[in-house]
Amino acid sequence: MSESASTTTSQPIPDAQLDLRGTPCPINFVRTKLRLEQMETGALLEVWLDPGEPIEQVPHSLKVEGYPIEGLEDRGEFFALQVRRSVQQ
Repeated sequence: MSESASTTTSQPIPDAQLDLRGTPCPINFVRTKLRLEQMETGALLEVWLDPGEPIEQVPHSLKVEGYPIEGLEDRGEFFALQVRRSVQQ
């Protein structure tokens, strides 16, 4: 009878997760980019980021680099950013 399970069914399941809570900028962006480069084309990475500068800077920097942002969810104490390893990289 878990209601939380039904709320996550609309989100695509990530191929990998990267917990960068507590990691400062720009290290969190660099680690995200390195992890994406290790993944197969089309794979989905979910990155956990702190509020404030990390959630403001990392998605923007990824977009500039050409990575498609698939989703961003506020989970209370952190944000879950979903980004795809596209063909261009």
